[in-house]
Amino acid sequence: MCPKLLERYGVGPDTASALLIAAGDNPDRMGSEASFAALCGASPVEASSGKTQRRRLNRGGDRQANSALYTIVLARLRWDARTRGYVERRTGEGKTRREAIRCLKRYVAREIYQTIIPPRQNTVTPASAG
Repeated sequence: MCPKLLERYGVGPDTASALLIAAGDNPDRMGSEASFAALCGASPVEASSGKTQRRRLNRGGDRQANSALYTIVLARLRWDARTRGYVERRTGEGKTRREAIRCLKRYVAREIYQTIIPPRQNTVTPASAG
């Protein structure tokens, strides 16, 4: 259905199928990449208390899709230098490794959504004479 999905770094046949199943037969029903992230359980939820300001992942959504996103992030952490640099930078800023992985899952969900649903181009049709 979406062969370009397998071209993404860290995406294999199992993770691609889990994400496509989560998107469903009609992926156009998702209005934005944020709705896809929520569907996969990768949307941030406020979990602040007192003076601490933090977010956690949404516990709702498709658990298999969330697991697929986690697998992709782990593959990128192992073999992609940019991803490792991102986690090192975020932990240097005071974030925990878990919080950095949460951010990466959201980024991967955004990337997958843009692959499944390519951006629509506004086509202007000429006005009919009449």
